[in-house]
Amino acid sequence: MKKENCIFCRIASGEIPSATVYEDEDFKAILDLGPAAPGHTLVIPKNHSDNLLCVDSDTAAKALGVIAKVAKAVKEAMGCDGINVVQNNGEAAGQTVMHLHFHIIPRYNNDKVQIGWEPGKPADGELENTASLIRDRLR
Repeated sequence: MKKENCIFCRIASGEIPSATVYEDEDFKAILDLGPAAPGHTLVIPKNHSDNLLCVDSDTAAKALGVIAKVAKAVKEAMGCDGINVVQNNGEAAGQTVMHLHFHIIPRYNNDKVQIGWEPGKPADGELENTASLIRDRLR
């Protein structure tokens, strides 16, 4: 399913050109136009889902294999020391294009790429209380 006004749907369908590094019937992987590092690649499902929270289980299952395959190729091609795989869901989480996509970002020892957070310090019992809230919604 394609969403008419979605730029990633248009890229995935070939309507908008891209520097494509991988493509199959369900996914397209392209170089990011605003890379965090050279080789920064986006893996985009061809069928539209706004984010990971609403994607169908078949696409979600296939995505990990494609991400692993492309990440391995990026690491080998770029000679980097590591890889970040980043996936944002919603504007508050940093998602700027509302089409599910995965960032594969080459990382080098001592590079200037910043992906992270300041670790919190949970209060006594907080982790178990939070785990219980989540478990209740998985039933």
